[in-house]
This record gives sequence, structure tokens and C-alpha cells, in this order.
Amino acid sequence: MNTKRALLADMGLVLTAFVWGSGFVATKNALAYYSPTDIMIMRFGLASIISLFAFNKKIFPITFGDIKAGVTIGVFLFLGFAFQTAGLQYTTAGKQAFLTGTNVIMVPWIYWIIKKDRPDAYNLIAAIMMFLGIAFLTLDFENAIFLNKGDLLTLICAFFFACHILAIGFSSKNHDPVKLTFIQFATTFILSVLWKLTTGEQAFLLPLDYFADILFLGIFSTFLAFILQNTAQKYTSSTHAAVLLSLESFFGSIMAIFFLGDAFSLKMILGCAIIFMAVITAETKWEFVKLFAVENK
Repeated sequence: MNTKRALLADMGLVLTAFVWGSGFVATKNALAYYSPTDIMIMRFGLASIISLFAFNKKIFPITFGDIKAGVTIGVFLFLGFAFQTAGLQYTTAGKQAFLTGTNVIMVPWIYWIIKKDRPDAYNLIAAIMMFLGIAFLTLDFENAIFLNKGDLLTLICAFFFACHILAIGFSSKNHDPVKLTFIQFATTFILSVLWKLTTGEQAFLLPLDYFADILFLGIFSTFLAFILQNTAQKYTSSTHAAVLLSLESFFGSIMAIFFLGDAFSLKMILGCAIIFMAVITAETKWEFVKLFAVENK
């Protein structure tokens, strides 16, 4: 694999994680005025429209294969968000951030089962380290032992997010990332509208009070972030991508400290250190240590 492309892909995935982490603040602000279904409809509707205007010539013509792959990715994306939203009604945000992050552990094992091909040992180790780091970063260990209804729903959401990462990994190699991104946006938007119709909620008003937050979610957290993810995964493995995308929890915690006034503890510092080591493990496979040992023999 081209080293330069792989590096750019990794940078794209880290940027995606940063944007998603930043989106935590915008989502929290928007939830004060809109329901979760409203937010999903607006962010994915806005992202669909922007994609259509920005990449009209790249999106069309669309083949049946493009539609099949894009809809599959979109269904997994919708289910991930739907179960996450439902779960947040019964559990804490910090605990949900940790449980959602368990998808980093699920990805390599699901990949192994489907492809019968064991992922790289360093990526497996990095996934476990990332899992532990997210635990220290987000969990209140005194209240995190027991799983309630919201926690179980969140674990289901993590499974669908893992499937989403894998679906992109499998499809992006043979389909145009821009077409896949547009189709998954449109699929998630349509399913979100159908979901809202089943809830009996009233129609929402125009987002005047939280317009900036909705714009951020639609343009950056959805349009830009998923374009980056779909393109970047064309040049890296799903397991490797899962490790880097899990930095969302790290960036989200940092943003919550700066913008929402969350406390920063010694436990969180330890979590950040473990996450940093996980990324180093996935990115370098500790080749620099081996090189240093050879040079100093």
C-alpha cells in the first residue's frame, strides 16, 4: 500500500474523530431545543443536500451496485444512531461514550468471523488498549459495574457502528466514496423521517435558536466527517480505522472540559496516556524501538 496515501488516510480518520468529538458540544446544545429525531433529520438532510450540490457530477450516474452498498452502510449508520439515542434516555452520557467505544473491540472480531482472516496483532493489541483508555477517560467506576436498559441498547448501537465501519471498509475499495457517502446520507435521512412519523412527535420549527449548532452538525460532523471516513477507509484496514476513529471519545472529553465545564481528573489523564500508547502501537507497530535496538547492538 502507498505509504503517503496510508498516512493521508490516517490523518483523515484522526480529523474525522476530532470533528465527531467536537460535535458532542453542538449536539448537547441542540438537544436543549430539538428531539433526537429532529437532529438526525436536519443533519442528514442538510448533508444530503450539500453532497448533491457539491458533487453532482461525481454522484451521477449511480449503479445498482452503488445503491446496494450505500444503502447497506446507511442502514447500519441509522441503526447505530437510533439505538444510541434510545439508550441515552436510560444511561449517563459518560457511560454511553465508553460503551459506544466498545466498537473498537468488536470490529477486528467481526472482521475475523466474516473474512476468516485474523487482523494484525498490533491492531488487536491497540484495540484492547483503546478500550481500556476510553474506560478510564469516560467511566465513573463506582457506578459503572451494573448494566441497565440504556447500557444494553448502547451496546447494540456499538455493534451497528462496528458494522458500519466494516461495511465502509468492504465497499470503499470497489465503489466511489462520494457516491457511497451521498447514498448513506439519503438512506439515514429517509429512515429518520420514517422513525419520526412513528413517534407521533410534532413537526419541528426552523432551527433559529440553535442554527449554528445544526449547521456544524450538518456540515462538519456529517458531510465533511463522513466524506473523510469513506475516502480514508479506501486506503487502510477496518481494524486500523476503528482504532483511530475511537479517538472521538478522547476529543469529545477534551471539548467537554473546555466548553461544557466538565472536570479533568487523574483517572482521565491515565486514560489519555493509554489512548496515546494505543495510537502509537497501531501507527508504528513499535518499529522505531526495533530499529533503535538493532542500531545499538
